[in-house]
Amino acid sequence: MHWSATEPKRTTGHRRARRTAGAVASAALLLPLLGAAPSSSAEESPATGLQRAFAAAATEYHVPQSVLLAVSYLQSRWDAHAGAPSVSGGYGPMHLTDARTAIAGAPHHGDGTEDARGDSSRPALLPDTKAPKDSELPARLKTLTRAADLTGLPAERLRTDAAANVAGGAALLAAAQRDLGEPLSADAADWYGAVARFSGADDTATAATYADDVYEVLRAGEERTTDSGQQVTLAAQPGLSPDTARLAGAGLRTVSAEGTECPRTVSCEWIPAPYEEFGEGDYGNHDLGDRPVAQSIKYIVIHDTEGTWDGVLNLVQDPTYVSWNYTLRSTDGHIAQHVKAKDVAWHAGNWYINAKSIGLEHEGFLTAPDAWYTEEMYRASARLVKYLSRKYGIPLDRQHILGHDNVPGPTTSTIPGMHTDPGPYWDWQHYFTLLGHPFHRTLRKGGLVTVLPDFDANQPVYTGCVTKGEPCATHGSSEVRLYSRPDVNSPLIQDIGLYPKGDASTTGVNDVGSRVSTGQRYALAGREGDWTAIWYLGQKAWFENPRKQPTAVSASGSAVTPKEGLAEIPVYGRAYPEKEAYPAGVPVQAVSPLPYKVLAGQRYAAGDKVPGEYFYAPTFDTTPHRVVIGSDQYYEIQFGHRVAFVRAVDVDLVR
Repeated sequence: MHWSATEPKRTTGHRRARRTAGAVASAALLLPLLGAAPSSSAEESPATGLQRAFAAAATEYHVPQSVLLAVSYLQSRWDAHAGAPSVSGGYGPMHLTDARTAIAGAPHHGDGTEDARGDSSRPALLPDTKAPKDSELPARLKTLTRAADLTGLPAERLRTDAAANVAGGAALLAAAQRDLGEPLSADAADWYGAVARFSGADDTATAATYADDVYEVLRAGEERTTDSGQQVTLAAQPGLSPDTARLAGAGLRTVSAEGTECPRTVSCEWIPAPYEEFGEGDYGNHDLGDRPVAQSIKYIVIHDTEGTWDGVLNLVQDPTYVSWNYTLRSTDGHIAQHVKAKDVAWHAGNWYINAKSIGLEHEGFLTAPDAWYTEEMYRASARLVKYLSRKYGIPLDRQHILGHDNVPGPTTSTIPGMHTDPGPYWDWQHYFTLLGHPFHRTLRKGGLVTVLPDFDANQPVYTGCVTKGEPCATHGSSEVRLYSRPDVNSPLIQDIGLYPKGDASTTGVNDVGSRVSTGQRYALAGREGDWTAIWYLGQKAWFENPRKQPTAVSASGSAVTPKEGLAEIPVYGRAYPEKEAYPAGVPVQAVSPLPYKVLAGQRYAAGDKVPGEYFYAPTFDTTPHRVVIGSDQYYEIQFGHRVAFVRAVDVDLVR
C-alpha cells in the first residue's frame, strides 16, 4: 500500500529504461483484463478477471503472485470500492494512496457539538474541533504518484482501474525489493523486507508488524468474492517462514513501546496527552484515576478521528483540547497510546461512560467521501480490543464494545449534539469476526433478534456525505433503516430526543434516529411477511428482513419490561447514584430522565445490572476526588441506536 518515508535509492539509466519499457508492457498486458476504457470497472468483467490481473502483474514485475495477493488482502480484502478512496486516501485493491486528491479540499461535516467530557458538574468543554491541516503529506499518503512514475500509467487510471492499480502495487513491491539490494526472487520467503517497506511505516516495529500480518495471511490462505463480484483465491502456505533479517537494511527509525499498555502483536508507542494546569483554575486534558481498583472499566468506545494522523496527534497533545486513550493509523495499523487505562479520558460526551470506558480513535472520516477502512487497521484494533477485554474483563458484545454513536446523551439537552462516529460504514460484523466473536443465530425462534445484514449487499441510501441533501455514494453498510409501518413508503421512526420539535427523522448520514446496527440485540415486537418489528425508543419499529436476504437473526438473552401496574417508566442516559449516597463535600448529581419512556408491555434487550456510580473529579488536585457508589441498581438496555439505562426497581427481568 504505502511507500517508506525513507528516500528510495537512485536507479541507474539502464534500470530506469527497463522500468519504462516494463511500464508500456504492463499497460498493454494488464488493462484488457478488467476493461481498457478509463471508466471500466471489475463489475463489467468476468468474475475471475481480478485473479488474472494479479497473475499478470506478478509476471510483469517479477513479484511472487502470493505476496502480491497477500499484501492486497491486508489493504483492502481485494475490494475495489468502485474507485472510491479509503479514509486515508487509498485507492483500489492495493490501496495506493493519493491523499491530496482524496482528502485535501474535500468537504467534511461535523457529526455533533457535544461536550466530550460530558460532566454536568463542570462547565461544558467545547474546544475547536477542526484538526490542523498538515503542511506536507508524508510519503505513506502519496504512493500512487510513485506507482504512476514506475508504471507509466496515468494517476486517474491507477485510482479507478483495478488491474492498473494491481500493476502499480506490484511495481512498488519490486522497487522496494531492488532498493534493499535484493534479487526479484520467486520465493515468497525472500520478500519480507520489501513487504515491510511497502507498509509506508517509518519505524521498524510498525513495518515488521505489518510484514508479519502479510505472512500470516500467506500461511493461512484466503478465498473471497469481492465487492464487485470478483472471485479471488490465495492458496495457503502453512510452512512458509520469511527471512525477517531482510528488514535490517531498510533504514527505518526505532520506536520504543515503553510505557504503553498494548499487546505484543501490535506496534505501539507512547505519545502522552498532557495533564496540565492552564488559565485560572483550569486544566486538561483528562483526569487522573485509579481504575480498575476504584471503579471498573466496562466499555470500549470505537471512534473515528475526523482528521488525519499527524493533525490529530497535535490535538491530543494540547492541554486545552480533549483526550482519548489510543489512536490507530489507517495506513499501517500503528497505534499511539495517550492516556493510561487507570485514568479517565474525555472522549465520549457522557461522563458516566467516560469514567467507565477506554476510547479508541481510528484515523478516518465518517463521510469522506465514501468511507472504507483498511484491513490492517481493523486487525490492529481487534488485537488491541481483545487484549483490553481480557485484561479488564470486558465482554466482547455490542453492549460493551460501543461506537461513539451508541453512547447516550447524558441529559435531554445533550442528545441532539451527540457524535455519530464511526458511522454506518464501519463493518461491525467483520470487526467482531476478527475479535473471535462473530455474530450468528442463537435460537431458531426467540424473543430477541440480532441485527445482522450482509455488509456488502446492504446498501441503504444515505445523504449529506459531501453536499447536504445529496445522496452519498453507494456503499455497503452495517446499519438497517426503521419505519413506522411495514412499508418503505411509511414515515421513518421519530426520535423525540434528537428532534424535540417533532421533526421527522431523515436519511442523513449523521442521523441515527431511525436505524439499528450490526450486532445490536432488540426485543421482537412482531412479524409481517418480510418485515420484522422491534421495540425501539418506546415505539414499534419495522425493518425489512426477507428470508432470502435476512437483515436480522433470532437471538437469546434477557430483556426488561415495566413492572406490572406501571403504565410507563423513565429512561436515563447515565447510571448515577441516589442523592443519599453522596458524602459531604461531593455535590449531588441529578438523576435526570431523558424525554423517552418505556411503556407497559414493551421489552428491551438487557445488558449489565450495575449500581449507580459517579466519579467526582472537578479539580487538578486529586485530593478531593471521590468515586460515589449508590444502592440503586440500573440495567443497561438497547433502547434505540444508542444504549440507555433503566432503574432495576422499575422493571422485571425476563428471558
